[in-house]
Amino acid sequence: MTPQPNECQAELTVLMPCLNEAQTLAICIQKARRFLAESGVVGEILIADNGSTDGSPQIALNVGARVVHVPQRGYGAALIAGIAQAHGRYVVMGDADDSYDFSDLSGFLCQLRAGVELVMGNRFQGGIAPGAMPALHRYLGNPLLSWLGRTFFQVRIGDFHCGLRGFSREAIVRLGLVSPGMEFATEMVAKAALAGYTIGEVPTQLKPDGRNRPPHLRTWRDGWRHLMFMLLFTPRWLFLFPGLAMILVGLSGFAWLARGPIVLGHVGLDVHSLLYFSAALIIGFQLTQFALLVKWIGVVAGIVKEPAWVTRAKRFGNVEVGLIGGLLLFLAGLAWSVSLVSEWQQAGYNELQPQKMMRSVIPAVTMLIIGLQAAAGSLLGGALQLAWKTSGRL
Repeated sequence: MTPQPNECQAELTVLMPCLNEAQTLAICIQKARRFLAESGVVGEILIADNGSTDGSPQIALNVGARVVHVPQRGYGAALIAGIAQAHGRYVVMGDADDSYDFSDLSGFLCQLRAGVELVMGNRFQGGIAPGAMPALHRYLGNPLLSWLGRTFFQVRIGDFHCGLRGFSREAIVRLGLVSPGMEFATEMVAKAALAGYTIGEVPTQLKPDGRNRPPHLRTWRDGWRHLMFMLLFTPRWLFLFPGLAMILVGLSGFAWLARGPIVLGHVGLDVHSLLYFSAALIIGFQLTQFALLVKWIGVVAGIVKEPAWVTRAKRFGNVEVGLIGGLLLFLAGLAWSVSLVSEWQQAGYNELQPQKMMRSVIPAVTMLIIGLQAAAGSLLGGALQLAWKTSGRL
């Protein structure tokens, strides 16, 4: 039996999260041990046990693996604890369900030795055996989320959620990964991309797992979590840029129609169009504010680093500034509305010219709505920061 390396000796740690994997765990460990022996790599097999009740930890010990017990449940929690306890300079992680081949990790190790900081497996390049991946995952879920990941983070990765991946332990520890659930897989790639890490790929074969029970993965729940984490890191693509575009359209419409109707060829634009420009402005502001709040949630929760623009913005403003600015805009709209009611009063509360009056009513109401939204958003941002501070997480 190969002796376990100490922290100074190990080049590679093969890390497997484990929750009741008695049926397949020994097979996976034996394959990993065979790779280490045949390749001459000094390494270890580390099992991050997540509370197994089927004897998995003892099985792992019996076949020469090291076991760390992780009381906090979750795929990410197990891997974070395992990475912290790993002795290897490099880590290759993979599921212990015998769906990945641990007997050939040379492609991962070769790239890691060349300086690549994160090496992803690609199941679509390596081959997916019949029955190894549900059709919904294979043809919709994984391709869609991988495409979004490539678009959001500008990385050329064909399989964003492959469970077999290798990385420099030191580089991944620097990222400060925190996600306890399946979204850990997304957090790792997202933070590595944003940190400018070199990311490579290795064709990886996927075969049906050897267990006779359903997998821990839950299609819709975990898919939604992955999507939400992508949005936490890059809300600008889905919210900020469309929001700014709609604000520009709304303001342009107000500028065009401020003095009266406009005729473009055979098309006439008047107060009815102004109402839609108002809607564009309000929706655009909502989307932009949502993008900023999502980014702020990521910052105060420690999921993403504070962007430079946030640091600069904090020098010039805070919750109070946003609250006061929003209230001033609201009061301006309210004052405008009061003046319009005064005009109506002077007319004896009789019918007014709709087009003339609506040209003032629409922008006044728009100011009321956006001012209130700005004030409420500032309060929410402050409340989020206070909640994390008082919980000891900030």
